[in-house]
Amino acid sequence: MIAIVGTDGSGKSTVCQALLAWLQETGPVELCHLGIQSGNINRAIGRLPLIGGRIERTIDTKVKHAEGPRGVGFLEALGIYAFSLRRLRRFRRMLKLRRGGATILTDRFPQLALPSGLDGPGFGRFKCDHGLAKWLAAKEWRQFEWMTSHRPDLVVRLNVDLDTAIARKPDHIRSRLAGNIAGIQMLSFAGAPIVDIDATRPIDEVLAEVRTAISMSLR
Repeated sequence: MIAIVGTDGSGKSTVCQALLAWLQETGPVELCHLGIQSGNINRAIGRLPLIGGRIERTIDTKVKHAEGPRGVGFLEALGIYAFSLRRLRRFRRMLKLRRGGATILTDRFPQLALPSGLDGPGFGRFKCDHGLAKWLAAKEWRQFEWMTSHRPDLVVRLNVDLDTAIARKPDHIRSRLAGNIAGIQMLSFAGAPIVDIDATRPIDEVLAEVRTAISMSLR
């Protein structure tokens, strides 16, 4: 199981697709996305004709309110947990494929060291001190404890600076990207071997270094 991690704009998707084609030359390989994907879904909704922009703004407003002192309400809690269940289902499918003998390549990997972001629990960003939100947040935490107990055989960490990340992802919030860039260095993934890659370089150079690291790990 090889995990490709990094902040948005580090090139994870591009690297994963190239590695998938390369690894398939030697045997069965499955690419599994283990992120929450809520941001991608929200941006896709925003591109819908006529009503997309309005819906996206409504969702953004509810998220901002939930991040405030009042915390997560009933409907927000259901929405956050729905995404959590979706991620848990993809993780279980990934383990099934691994047990079937496939090499697993993951785009992102769950973690608990920084609960407020970087593929941590969905409730980690919000105040959840009562009612349904508190109960679902505790339930999600236990699910993350189970997922993070499965250690990757190799973690490839793609590192970029803030200017590079913003240039590649201009629709993202600069301050949040800056926090993610600093935070990704703090993750250990349960002591898994980690290879750090300078992903600001041309993609051919990045891929060559990643292939070398994976080849050494497989040997």
